[in-house]
Amino acid sequence: MLNIRGRRLLTIVTTAVALWASGAAAQVAPVGLGKIDTIVVIYLENRSFDHLYGNFPGANGLANAGAAAIQTDETGKPYETLPAPLDLRLKPPVPYTAIPDKLPNGPFPLDKYYKRDQQMGDLIHAYYHQRQQINGGRMDKFALVSNAKSYAMGYWDTSGLMLWDYARRYTLADNFFHAAFGGSFLNHFWLVCACTPVYPGAPEKIVATLDSSGKMLKDGYVTPDGYGVNTMEPIGGPYNPHLDTARLLPVQTLPTVGDRLTEKGIAWAWYSGGWNEAEAGTLKQGTFSYHHQPFAFFKRFQKGTPDRARHLKDLDDFLADIQKGTLPAVAFYKPRRGINQHPGASDIVSSDRHTGEILQKLEKSPQWARMAVIVTYDENGGFWDHVAPPTRDRWGPGTRVPAIIVSPFARRGFVDHALYDTTSILKLIETRFGLAPLTEADAKATNLLAAFQF
Repeated sequence: MLNIRGRRLLTIVTTAVALWASGAAAQVAPVGLGKIDTIVVIYLENRSFDHLYGNFPGANGLANAGAAAIQTDETGKPYETLPAPLDLRLKPPVPYTAIPDKLPNGPFPLDKYYKRDQQMGDLIHAYYHQRQQINGGRMDKFALVSNAKSYAMGYWDTSGLMLWDYARRYTLADNFFHAAFGGSFLNHFWLVCACTPVYPGAPEKIVATLDSSGKMLKDGYVTPDGYGVNTMEPIGGPYNPHLDTARLLPVQTLPTVGDRLTEKGIAWAWYSGGWNEAEAGTLKQGTFSYHHQPFAFFKRFQKGTPDRARHLKDLDDFLADIQKGTLPAVAFYKPRRGINQHPGASDIVSSDRHTGEILQKLEKSPQWARMAVIVTYDENGGFWDHVAPPTRDRWGPGTRVPAIIVSPFARRGFVDHALYDTTSILKLIETRFGLAPLTEADAKATNLLAAFQF
């Protein structure tokens, strides 16, 4: 039975959605956008813009970092040298052996010490932590707050890799922010519903504790007022059988872009590497991320429903549809763990190659002539970026991430400086197909139209 706080939360959310939906109008497609029949979204993992594209010609990169490059300690005083970068793969964590213990205060090149095809460790990327790291837009608490310390300040030279070349030939957006503070869990929700999930009556042990000013005293997966913000998995599956059951998020009922598309009779699918194995229970440990499957959290897509079978598909289906020219009007693709660029589970080069080869296949698809592809990252992975995110609401946006627009209609050799976030992808889909926005966030988002030339 829900407690009073939980019932109140559900009432507030349901009422807000109903009021918004009653006043939301369908988007009207501008001239030219109708030339695009297929929109493909490739959603990679956990890299900030400066971390991968800080030296990209014409982009707002490392050379413009200024004061935001200087990291400060808990008192606000600049470090004389950065704290030693920690390798979290080892227990307890130890400094990376190839990186000097005392680095100058500021971003530093990882490729000076490691090869791009070497897998390195992960680092914290969570809701309350990122808010602390951003520090009111000063961007100066990344090394302090990170559990990997100054590893958060490392960046790669990715010139010569496949995605760099696509960014060079097509459009790179250098002012694109992930929609919500924190990690993959919350940002996958914002990609499909521009919303934060609710967890009424969550067990106290997974609820964050804040002081009177909102500062985190104890981290948690759920906010004190019942919103899910850090990594949980869908109670209806698939989920890790070893996960604490308190971290199984209740089924969600807010509207998604999938609902909007279905209402209009527009074909769509979420393709995920490893999905068939996850459904069959045959996954090898460490090869799949359950919290990267946002539609599996929603009532409409629970096991046994026609919509789950119709819309949630595997990489094999994606490749077959590309080759046959049968991709739906809107296709999301999520690479599986190991080839999605997530630190600690993949390296830069192999993940880049996988996505680059997908793009090559799309360019050869029978549907290519009327296609637009957006390649972006769910969040920054805890890595520093120098550009302060804009202010929208309590949920975000978070840090700047790369976004590459690849299409016969994309501007060629163009760096797009327009302000975007993840909900700009929703806005593009809604505008092209005449859909009503899901929330105020995507309704007010900047469209991606500046990246195109019709």
